[in-house]
Amino acid sequence: MATAVRTEITDRVAVLTLSNPERRNAMNLDLSGKLADAVRTVTADDAVGAVVVTGEDPAFCAGGDLGELAKADPATLLDVYAGFLAIAECPLPTIAAVNGAAVGAGLNLALACDLRLAGPRARFDARFLPLGLHPGGGYTWMAQRVLGPQGAAALTLFGDVLDAEEAARIGLVYRAVDDVVAAAVELAARAAAAPPDLVRTTKSTLRLTAGMSTQAEAVEVEVRAQAASVNSDEFQQRLAALQAKISSSARGQKG
Repeated sequence: MATAVRTEITDRVAVLTLSNPERRNAMNLDLSGKLADAVRTVTADDAVGAVVVTGEDPAFCAGGDLGELAKADPATLLDVYAGFLAIAECPLPTIAAVNGAAVGAGLNLALACDLRLAGPRARFDARFLPLGLHPGGGYTWMAQRVLGPQGAAALTLFGDVLDAEEAARIGLVYRAVDDVVAAAVELAARAAAAPPDLVRTTKSTLRLTAGMSTQAEAVEVEVRAQAASVNSDEFQQRLAALQAKISSSARGQKG
């Protein structure tokens, strides 16, 4: 069966579903390229304000294609990384709806998203070292950023495999839920409902300030961006609507 990345847009949220059913959505070169293309397409679409990534049931993404990896040079590996790197670099808010096993490259894909939700069948397994394979695609940086040195070591060096509840307990995922795609779309729709330029700027600011060592540095970045938003038409319109709603409520209480 052919690989595909299906795109469905609901409430300004693009749901990208990986499909490589014979290999449990393993990230081969073809699927990686299609995911990168899909991310570029939805990012350029004014009708899309956020992105959810999931896999065709029952898996999220069962790792990289070992046959391709066995013959890979650095240039080929970068092509394998292209899909989840496109997610990592996406200017829109991104959520991984982890519906099943996220192994190796699949764990990379989940980590590349801004936020992760785990369904009942979710399982998180680095599995690089047992295969004799060094982690790649920025995995070591992402894992330590999300889990800290000890948590990253547990998954990477010591082969700890996590289910949904344990992943939520240690902070690998934001929440464990029953219907993971529906929950991800509902959450993503909140971001997609905000002014598009503001959302992109705020995501950029979050990334920038995450690497800063003092609050004062963050204030310098935020003050300029916030001043620009205050002067935007979107803010003025939303402020006027809020003030009108408050006035109407106050009149109703007096009556």
